[in-house]
Amino acid sequence: MSDPQPLRIERVYSPEEPSGEGYRVLVDRIWPRGISKARADLAEWDKNVAPSTELREWFGHVPARFAEFARRYEAELDVSGAAATLLARVPDGPLTLVYSARDTEHNQAVVLRDYLIRISEGRFAAA
Repeated sequence: MSDPQPLRIERVYSPEEPSGEGYRVLVDRIWPRGISKARADLAEWDKNVAPSTELREWFGHVPARFAEFARRYEAELDVSGAAATLLARVPDGPLTLVYSARDTEHNQAVVLRDYLIRISEGRFAAA
């Protein structure tokens, strides 16, 4: 097996230009306000891999709920198979998960990155 490819997370509202690194996927269920498709510079928008509306609303980006949010979100991913489906579509090379949350440490992209690394069988590593 070759060396693992980088798996990054990047905020869509980052003041810098998008990294342009590898395959860029928006992992939010709702399109980010004030961002054009051109500025987002995405390969795709995968709503299916985002947390359910109910889970997202329950979490409300409250850091104290993050551990439980992560547990519930991973359970959703296990049941839906959406993360494995995403991995099957992604070409070889780096993958960047793009998100819109303000909190860079407590959001679905952090959970999804770690989940994808676990299920990718060595294909990806955190960058």
